[in-house]
Amino acid sequence: MNQTNKFTSSRLSHLLGTTRKARIIRLSAVALTVCAFGAAGVAPLAPDASDLPVKTVSQDVALPNLSTQIAAIDQAEDSQTYVHEERIRAGDTLATLLQRLGVEDDAAQSFIKQDKTARAIMQLKTGKRVQAKTDDEGNLLWLRASVVDSKDVPVKTISVQRKGENFVAEEAPVKLERRVEMHARDITTTLFAATDSDADGTRLPDSIVHQIVEMFSTNIDFRSDLKRGDKFNVVYETFWQDGEFVKAGRILAGEFTNRGTTYQSVWFEDPASKQGGGYYSFDGKSLKRGFLKSPLEFSRISSGFSMRVHPISGNWKAHKGIDFAAPTGTPIRAAGDGVVDFAGTQNGYGNVVVLKHWNNYSTAYAHMSRFASGLRKGQKVSQGDLIGYVGSTGWSTGAHLHYEFRVGGQSLDPNRLNVVAQAPLTPAEMARFKMVAGDMIHRFALLRPEENNRALAQK
Repeated sequence: MNQTNKFTSSRLSHLLGTTRKARIIRLSAVALTVCAFGAAGVAPLAPDASDLPVKTVSQDVALPNLSTQIAAIDQAEDSQTYVHEERIRAGDTLATLLQRLGVEDDAAQSFIKQDKTARAIMQLKTGKRVQAKTDDEGNLLWLRASVVDSKDVPVKTISVQRKGENFVAEEAPVKLERRVEMHARDITTTLFAATDSDADGTRLPDSIVHQIVEMFSTNIDFRSDLKRGDKFNVVYETFWQDGEFVKAGRILAGEFTNRGTTYQSVWFEDPASKQGGGYYSFDGKSLKRGFLKSPLEFSRISSGFSMRVHPISGNWKAHKGIDFAAPTGTPIRAAGDGVVDFAGTQNGYGNVVVLKHWNNYSTAYAHMSRFASGLRKGQKVSQGDLIGYVGSTGWSTGAHLHYEFRVGGQSLDPNRLNVVAQAPLTPAEMARFKMVAGDMIHRFALLRPEENNRALAQK
């Protein structure tokens, strides 16, 4: 009896639940139907298409002239032009060059051979580019090439242009695109090894390396002072022609850290002044000092040698000079501006040059293999000018330069002198200088991302 009651109660609950769900579904359906009819009652009925007014419009349309279009296509095909570019090859003649350029124009070839200006194309160096534009029959429309100087730098552009049935040859100065480049390098072995590295895909031009040496040579002897861990940043200008590198220009700013000491330099040439430009520290002080730290020209050949005390003369006080070991023929530079006081042979000095400078200063360069061409007594020289070459003449045990710095005839240590040879900037020049220096300071900051990251981390 109890089991039957339980079953009946469970069954009744199920039926009631089902009935309730069905009722909810039916009510929802009714509500949706009312909404649908309500929406239909609100929305306007679309008009019948047969009740709309009809208007007829007639217009004459000109049919395209197919013959004219065909003629235009034929004319375009007939006027097709081609631009070719080739490089001069060893043994090239004008005929072979024009043939590779797609030029089949006897009149053009004859003109280039006879015209004084156009003939320069026939003297172009191997590897130089020549461009030509022709029509589809090989007739020359124009031809262009650049003439270079002794340093392989383009100086002028030669062009041959068709004018009707004739040709005209012209020359004009080369227009180069100027760019500013920035690079950072670490010293691991030598300066040139650092500049040859391709860490950022760029090899620094040798002319830039030599400028770096000149820029900091009053503070650093690049033949002996460099050590692993030194580093430098440099900003310099380059010049390009048609997307091809032509030459490196001047260093605009440099920063060199040597043995923990950082030297900075920025080029400044005041447009309002008639004087030439120069290198300055970022606080506006001239970096041109009276004398170079090393009179030997730094090069790939001599960079492996270092300064030493002469093995015969002994120490500095007894020797009264500094001996720089270097291969025979290494160029020797004037340490400062001056006048040649003596150039000849002198006892144990062998071939020696003595320069007289301002303020009772003088410098001597001994044991030369030979003097610079044309060097004579009374000749004016500027700091860095070539005066002779390393040798082993006189009392010498091997190729080296004996260098003396004298004040009033008495030999002194040049490394202890700090002679500035350029006047300070005026207030007006300083104002303009700060604008230039500010730009270079920003560029150096971009070359030191690790320092920027540390600074941000400390904030």
